Amino acid sequence: MASFLITDVRIFDGEKVVAESGSVLVENGKITKVSSSSSISFDGPTYSKPGHTLLPGLIDAHIHANNGNTVALPQSLRFGVTTVCDLHNEYFNIQKLRQQIEGGDCADLKTTSYAATIENGWPMFVVLALHDSPEVRKEISHWPKLTTPETGRQYVQDRVKENVDYIKLMHESGKFLGKTIDKPSLELQTAIIKEAHAHGLKTIAHSTSLQDTLEILSCGVDGLAHTFIDQAPTTELIEAYKKNNAHCNPTLACMGSATTEGQAQQKRFAHDPRVRELLGEDERERMCACMSFAKASGGKVEHAYETVRRLKEAGVPVIIGSDSAAPAVGTAWGLSAHHELSLFVHECGFTPLEALRAATSLTASRFNFHDRGRIQEGLRADLMLVQGDPTREIDHTLDLRGVWTRGELCSVYRGKV
Repeated sequence: MASFLITDVRIFDGEKVVAESGSVLVENGKITKVSSSSSISFDGPTYSKPGHTLLPGLIDAHIHANNGNTVALPQSLRFGVTTVCDLHNEYFNIQKLRQQIEGGDCADLKTTSYAATIENGWPMFVVLALHDSPEVRKEISHWPKLTTPETGRQYVQDRVKENVDYIKLMHESGKFLGKTIDKPSLELQTAIIKEAHAHGLKTIAHSTSLQDTLEILSCGVDGLAHTFIDQAPTTELIEAYKKNNAHCNPTLACMGSATTEGQAQQKRFAHDPRVRELLGEDERERMCACMSFAKASGGKVEHAYETVRRLKEAGVPVIIGSDSAAPAVGTAWGLSAHHELSLFVHECGFTPLEALRAATSLTASRFNFHDRGRIQEGLRADLMLVQGDPTREIDHTLDLRGVWTRGELCSVYRGKV
């Protein structure tokens, strides 16, 4: 693993700016020294970067590398996302992705493996509605078909054997689609959450309506993988989040794609000149399209924005996650994390510093990722170098000049730092 020194650089450590012209020493893939000045001595590769900002690598708290997609992890890394959290995938695909990481030039992967699914529930309902084929049915045949608290507890024990990092639940009635979808019982959901907690695992839940969100929060879940778009937030919702000390990962760009209201912003990010060499043409085309699921049911992305504003005002943790996936048009691995940062700042009242925390140290804290998310001695050297100052102007996060994972420079930036 590489060793190097970055000096004369602004340092955002995941919480705050700790230096306007400081230094960070990386040795054997770990951060070994952080200085507010340029006083670190090092006999090795040195980068002097005045006018640049060094940040922790971003953590995308919500993706799907569906079918073991080999684009997801390299593309995420190119955009400065050094850790991705896959929130539902077949275990055999997770094994493929873990092998891909060993080859280098990939974001690190955190996973739940299979989410806690039921027969004809989410996402089985929508997958079959869009892609019913023998191949898809074979894939779905591997998913859990949970029914009782006992099967829920066994599900968690099976995931523990797969060395997962958290547990993902599905609690979706289909309201945002204008449909009715089978939904797990609260008794089943509570059993899953309690068993996960007994194994020291956090629990994250999919819900996209206010009522579904309130129900799963009543079961004791630790965080939501979306916010809702069917109606405005209520005081009851805010209190439910606070009672659990739960976080919200709102996936705002995804919700804008679902209602089609975000398409203009999607196109702006997809065609930003700075991403031309980082994004494939297929991925660019998908990011410009919309899922449109919620258009007919009258969902509004403003409900999601207002929910985030209210949660932030109440002190509820809100983190960055994109729900990027190949079938989720309107998203792109890596790039959508920058889209989310922009929406936090320009639609939801976050300062750039607050938004950057939501994509680094706060997410690491919420998921118990103790070895990353900050620029601190002893942690992984997962780093992102950008020209300009994103702590004042969030748009500068796309002025990428270097990305490292465990001290290894992403190949796209070799010779460019």
